[in-house]
Amino acid sequence: MNRRDFLKITGIATAGVAASSVSFLVLGNEAQNIIVERVQLPIVDLPPSFEGFRIAQLSDFHLEPLTKIELVQRAVAITNSLKPDVIVLTGDYVWHQVESIFDLVPELAKLNAKHGVISVIGNHDVWAGLNIIKAGFKGAGLPLYINQGVQLVEGKSSLHLACLDDGWSGTPDLEAAMENWVDGSPVVLLLHEPDLADRYSSDSRISLQLAGHTHGGQVRLPLVGAVILPYLGRNYDYRLYRVNGMWLYTNPGIGVISVAARYNCPPEITEFTLVGTQSGTQS
Repeated sequence: MNRRDFLKITGIATAGVAASSVSFLVLGNEAQNIIVERVQLPIVDLPPSFEGFRIAQLSDFHLEPLTKIELVQRAVAITNSLKPDVIVLTGDYVWHQVESIFDLVPELAKLNAKHGVISVIGNHDVWAGLNIIKAGFKGAGLPLYINQGVQLVEGKSSLHLACLDDGWSGTPDLEAAMENWVDGSPVVLLLHEPDLADRYSSDSRISLQLAGHTHGGQVRLPLVGAVILPYLGRNYDYRLYRVNGMWLYTNPGIGVISVAARYNCPPEITEFTLVGTQSGTQS
């Protein structure tokens, strides 16, 4: 075989592999295949009244132009069918079209849980126009919390949700979000960017951080993982971690950006069930 024939055959083979890969990603696109991921979390000294307490998390909707409202409507219906105790939304509601918030939030307002819906913001919400995002939430009667604490009460005990500003383009203030904390009650931190767990896990009051931001990379290759990850989302990009004694969960989100594709990383609603454990017994 001469050099010309070798290069010709190699070129044909390379083109064939590339075409097969593209076809596989198109045929295997999971962007519309919403799943429910169930996670049981042991929480140190969880009050008995919160045993079995269920939190549903949704994140990164990024409505329009690639993510359509029908996907959000299905996510809302599935979440409501779980009958969670509380629903948390961890930011990035829009992408480029900030006015999409006025289509999105009325659908999110249909979410239903015993303790309501607790929402925080992400970097794209800041970049797109935070005042418009706030106006959308207010118009739909859906609370949006920025550096604020929310107490969930069961019986005589409470669970504290510390809701922070965006960690990339905002000004997170943990102490402001902990101002109304009841001493000894477990704390769940709602903060969009997962890599900031390295900072906040040093606070022994915090049992769990719920984050989004990474989309899990959207495309996760075998043995490689995520191909592309954002700033503040490169260390803890997908699902459950233990960081300095604090649980961290990175939800891969509902929507997409850049490309309308997901592979090995479907849109996810995460259902957490809290269970009590004693100090020193968590794995």
